[in-house]
Amino acid sequence: MTKRFLSDTAVLLGRSLRHITRSLDTIITTAIMPIAFMLMFVYVFGGAIRSGSDPYVNYLLPGILVITVASGISYTAFRLFQDMRSGIFERFQSMPIARSAVLWAHVLTSLVANLLSIAVVVLVALLMGFRSGAGVPAWLAVAGILVLFTLALTWLAVIPGLTAKSVDGASAFSYPLIFLPFLSSAFVPTDTMPGPVRAFAEHQPVTSIVNAIRDLYTEQPVGTDIWIALAWCVGILLVAYAFATMTYRRKIS
Repeated sequence: MTKRFLSDTAVLLGRSLRHITRSLDTIITTAIMPIAFMLMFVYVFGGAIRSGSDPYVNYLLPGILVITVASGISYTAFRLFQDMRSGIFERFQSMPIARSAVLWAHVLTSLVANLLSIAVVVLVALLMGFRSGAGVPAWLAVAGILVLFTLALTWLAVIPGLTAKSVDGASAFSYPLIFLPFLSSAFVPTDTMPGPVRAFAEHQPVTSIVNAIRDLYTEQPVGTDIWIALAWCVGILLVAYAFATMTYRRKIS
């Protein structure tokens, strides 16, 4: 059963990745908005924002990476909605393939596409002056957090992809996720915010994720933020996975 699931997922993943290679503008479009934010905040607002002695792009990059993932997962919901509307799910049900392989193929496609978009954003950040002396273990930890965060949000995106009534409805859920970093430590330290906003910013998932990534690549001592970030990512992943698979079973039953 496991062998069949893996082989079916690999075949369907290949199908989804071929769709991406035929429309590379999807990855480029996903990266354009985060890059635009990065350019605007560094070159327009950066001189007025206090973020320490390092270049502002060093402070900013973790939040931009989070926005990159949040904007990229909307395409997962869009592709799922398109498959649902085209009736291909029904055709898959008539074939001897593992049913869960259909969802996993979309999720893994999202992971690959988002990692490519993240690579593009990091490349632009390097051109803008981003530098880090962190070693390989720290960068692997950053990559692990981003992969876990991407999987968590992707499974969340599966739910509107399966239940939306229109294309706009399928992708609109990502807008609050894109806005959330603005109410976190992504752009400015939270201690500069007024009381209620600061309280919200310090207790939402993006702040702990951003702080953990920033501490890792700036070679700062990693405190409790990394454990809080992992707890948020794993918690969202488990809940989203449960609801997504339950919704999928209802749809195909």
